[in-house]
Amino acid sequence: MGCGKLKRFLVMVLFIELLVCSVVSGIGVNWGTQATHPLPPSTVVKMLKDNGIQKVKLFDADSNILEALKKTQIQVMVGIPNDMLYTLANSVQAAEKWVSKNISAHISSGGVDIRYVAVGNEPFLSTYNGTFESTTLPALQNIQSALVKAGLGNRVKVTTPLNADVYQSSSDKPSDGDFRTDIHDLMIKIVSFLSQNNAPFTVNIYPFISLYADPNFPMDYAFFNGFSSAINDNGKIYDNVFDANHDTLVWALQKNGFGNLPIIVGEIGWPTDGDRNANLQYAQRFNQGFTSRYLGGKGTPMRPGPIDAYLFSLIDEDSKSIQPGNFERHWGLFYYDGKPKYQLSLGPTSPNGLVAASGVAYLPKKWCIMKPSANLNSDQVAPSVSYACQNADCTSLGYGTSCGNLDVQGNISYAFNSYFQVNDQMDSACKFPGLSVVTERDPSVGDCKFKIMIQTDSAVRIGSVRILLFVFLFLGIVV
Repeated sequence: MGCGKLKRFLVMVLFIELLVCSVVSGIGVNWGTQATHPLPPSTVVKMLKDNGIQKVKLFDADSNILEALKKTQIQVMVGIPNDMLYTLANSVQAAEKWVSKNISAHISSGGVDIRYVAVGNEPFLSTYNGTFESTTLPALQNIQSALVKAGLGNRVKVTTPLNADVYQSSSDKPSDGDFRTDIHDLMIKIVSFLSQNNAPFTVNIYPFISLYADPNFPMDYAFFNGFSSAINDNGKIYDNVFDANHDTLVWALQKNGFGNLPIIVGEIGWPTDGDRNANLQYAQRFNQGFTSRYLGGKGTPMRPGPIDAYLFSLIDEDSKSIQPGNFERHWGLFYYDGKPKYQLSLGPTSPNGLVAASGVAYLPKKWCIMKPSANLNSDQVAPSVSYACQNADCTSLGYGTSCGNLDVQGNISYAFNSYFQVNDQMDSACKFPGLSVVTERDPSVGDCKFKIMIQTDSAVRIGSVRILLFVFLFLGIVV
């Protein structure tokens, strides 16, 4: 091959590699799996494709999910849970084994387009009281070394999704931003490591939480429709809290010598239930506002170009911890069964709005409710409802929620039905002593929907254990 042909050949190879390794422009989504009845991975992947979603962020490395993502050209961020950080931080061998099993195997033989490994998830939350501060960076370093050893150091990048509480501003201006004082030195070490390895800083930003945490927070500042009291930060105008929060991070990076470090918005979204400000209207307003800006390539005042982001989340998860709030189980763009919650355009690939999951099978149309003749003053009502809600999902009940207007009997019926559906409508799951009955008449009222569960295998064994505990509980009450 002549010198000229060789040069042209090398240029062609480089061009092809750039095409293969380029980052797609579409917005990504978070795919969580903390559900009693998760949709099959193949169903979810088809839903991703039907909606033109080209990037997905996972919270673990579930082999069934990665298998379903084979040859789809969907770019993937694989996750490592916080409870694995200690092992990976203290053992290079464990890190190499993890990479071999969860990254190399799927890239080489499965054709999964893995781009990132998310090491931990918000490990420096102040509520963790420093639990993961000593293990996050060593785990990052060991996973990076394992990727390099596997020949994947340039293809797969490490990152750590961090909550926006790792930085703060001493005023309402982003330019006063810096990293949190108690972890400042650690953050600089992590940011330096990411920079050395051409890896991004991943941050989760939640304007909803600002509103939830502070009843005096200005509502319009949480959205993207303009805010009359916009902040002027040395000529840069901030009329929404996302821009201000994001650029507080930019300033923190810039002040510490890393002003050019790439930023990924790992989670951003709005819940639809479980709180008075969590509803379909606000979620549609926020997510469409953010998505439209994203698709238009509009960044923030400090970084005006396109940003990389993942909406949180794809599907509701009815077994997530509700310690932060009841809204935690309602972040999905889709309900538990893959039905869209509201109209949302994700761009040219979904001009008619979100496309529902296909081929979803439901259990029979029957519900467990409070028996009309039951005594509301029975001393078994309170423990029955408590048990049902502890072992199912009652987060749609309460002030300002979708089922907040139910009467007492309606609340009890909702709790009973939730438990009944979670346990696959087993007869024994509607045996609250003298209180419950199965009906074929839909008890839903207005916006309050009494769900019918989808058919899966996932909860059968768990359901059987719950039923056994249920029997023992009420034997104890009766005795």
